[in-house]
Amino acid sequence: MTNQPHPPTPAPQAPDLFTWEFATNPYPAYAWLREHAPVHRTRLPSGVEAWLVTRYVDAKQALADGRLSKNPAHHDEPAHAKGKTGIPGERKAELMTHLLNIDPPDHTRLRRLVSKAFTPRRVAEFAPRVQELTDRLIDRFAAEGTADLIHEFAFPLPIYAICDLLGVPREDQDDFRDWAGMMIRHQGGPRGGVARSVKKMRGYLADLIHRKREVLPDAPTPGEDLISGLIRASDHGEHLTENEAAAMAFILLFAGFETTVNLIGNGTFALLTHPEQRARLQSSLAAHDTALLETGIEELLRYDGPVELATWRFATEPLTIGGQHIAPGDPVLVVLAAADRDPERFADPDVLDLGRRDNQHLGYGHGIHYCLGAPLARLEGQTALATLLTRLPDLELAVDPAELRWRGGLIMRGLRTLPVEFTPIRGVRPPAQT
Repeated sequence: MTNQPHPPTPAPQAPDLFTWEFATNPYPAYAWLREHAPVHRTRLPSGVEAWLVTRYVDAKQALADGRLSKNPAHHDEPAHAKGKTGIPGERKAELMTHLLNIDPPDHTRLRRLVSKAFTPRRVAEFAPRVQELTDRLIDRFAAEGTADLIHEFAFPLPIYAICDLLGVPREDQDDFRDWAGMMIRHQGGPRGGVARSVKKMRGYLADLIHRKREVLPDAPTPGEDLISGLIRASDHGEHLTENEAAAMAFILLFAGFETTVNLIGNGTFALLTHPEQRARLQSSLAAHDTALLETGIEELLRYDGPVELATWRFATEPLTIGGQHIAPGDPVLVVLAAADRDPERFADPDVLDLGRRDNQHLGYGHGIHYCLGAPLARLEGQTALATLLTRLPDLELAVDPAELRWRGGLIMRGLRTLPVEFTPIRGVRPPAQT
């Protein structure tokens, strides 16, 4: 009997990426990529081709590799395609000169100017205001027994907080809320709405910088707002241009609110769908023990964090990541969500464990571009979740989890809505003003 040769084994088929089904639960697809194509070249919905880096060890290397530039000028695509690799509308509004798009030495200079606003001490001083905002927002719907926690809670909390930190007057903050809402809706708003909102925000910030400069006192005052601090640094030899100041304020607002919206939304959803972990945290909070809250926030950032892919990077010279050769000009996207579920780095990575100790996740990045606002986001996340679970102890989803929809978009991961129900708190009056 003659042995017949076996037909060749077909190459494994990569899963579909960037579909609505993928957006709902991307983790099985990322697990496939980690195993079969850990550095994978793909065509994005925008038409731009990019490398996706999915393993933890490769992701950490790429995030700290100086040969991967943040400056879109290094992209080898035609000029029309470069408009697809940043925040919509930022080019037309002259907002490109910010921390997400520049490299040292300019990155080092600008980061130094703004870093003082996010020191642990400054964030700790801001904690009472975050708690006040949290309670006031809950007061608005506490007597109703139902709420959409995205639109009524997770979204306005970081908007008002970052506006306070920047020094946006209270009477103007609702405008910022409207503009920011258009920016995070992406495909859900009117055509051109994102670019118009970015342009309005940029114009407002430029005007606010002018107004603050005219009345800036000679010496800084305690708790001076961030825009005043940027103006002061600029006027004392740091050479911060007006465009840089407006761009800096813009990116702090943009990056400082959408990530926290998603942290609160994704975190609440994870707790409501893992009742044993939620009960564990509530018991800890009832005993006035914050240790589990602190490790729990880190676990929620790892398990289903607010930033799915790190922002764009472009190779400035030939390099190798995970055995793949990357050509100069190629875009590289580090998939934080995939790296943070890597079983080579995390035991039982698909299990939510609020007490997880060895948790060096990449949820806020790594290297010189590590998220500057991480301390503030952690404060807001901890305050929001602890207050929700304490004041509304029987909080539950008001719909089947399968009915929830996730926002489209490449970088961020967040829910469109989060309908909940709970026992109404009688006698709570909505505040007149936040």
